[in-house]
Amino acid sequence: MIVAQLSDPHVVAPGQVLYGRVDTPACLARAVAEVNSLDPLPDVTVITGDLVGHETPEEYDHLRRLLAPLRMPFFVIPGNHDNRDLLRQTFERDGYLPKDGFLQYAVEHYPLRLVALDTHIPGAGGGELCDERLAWLDSTLAASPDQPTLLLMHHPPFPTGMRRMDGAGLRNSEAFAAVVQRHPQIERILCGHLHRAIDRRFAGTIAGTAPSTAHQMVLNLGPQMSLRYRLEPAGYQLHLWQEDTGLVTHTAVIGDWPGPFPLQPS
Repeated sequence: MIVAQLSDPHVVAPGQVLYGRVDTPACLARAVAEVNSLDPLPDVTVITGDLVGHETPEEYDHLRRLLAPLRMPFFVIPGNHDNRDLLRQTFERDGYLPKDGFLQYAVEHYPLRLVALDTHIPGAGGGELCDERLAWLDSTLAASPDQPTLLLMHHPPFPTGMRRMDGAGLRNSEAFAAVVQRHPQIERILCGHLHRAIDRRFAGTIAGTAPSTAHQMVLNLGPQMSLRYRLEPAGYQLHLWQEDTGLVTHTAVIGDWPGPFPLQPS
């Protein structure tokens, strides 16, 4: 099974650009075309939050139209730049989002089970997994203890060293780690938020963030980090599950690059 992960598209309304510079809808359209061109085609695509830029109905409508060409099922979760009600309304016809409450759900009937978490706090940059959300996670994981599982969440549960971004990190990460530790079927935790590919061992598994389909945060591990972005190549991740080898993650950049060329010129 192959899972494509897109993250942090920050789609704005038609005719607009983000921060006066970044054409995020065009970036997402390129990402969708890239995923559609893969051979073999991924079985599913997941989009790990910060779906829109300003939480407006126009942006969610635009997002829906941009994702519609995907040639496989896709699943979304909220980030800190999202609105639960608008997100629910936009994707309610797909049938996987709960009709009320937190936007948490499980996707069954694949070799890998997908369990999606809602870390959104309205009006805040950081995220949280409260007792209610963690209890749902614990019971959902306990229902299929032998099924290899991917967790999807926007905010990574670990500090990255990018201190300004870590300041808008995940609350209650210790309690989340305790739940994860109880369920060894979790193959990996897929996150967004950081606009970079970052990985760490966490609670007996691996947690990682995917790059953005648009702009990337400046990589600065110093104590005086400011929030700045670069127009580095946009990216995505592919997560390959094989029963005999487990899960392998590949990070790729989006674009029309020279090649491929043979290693030995003729």
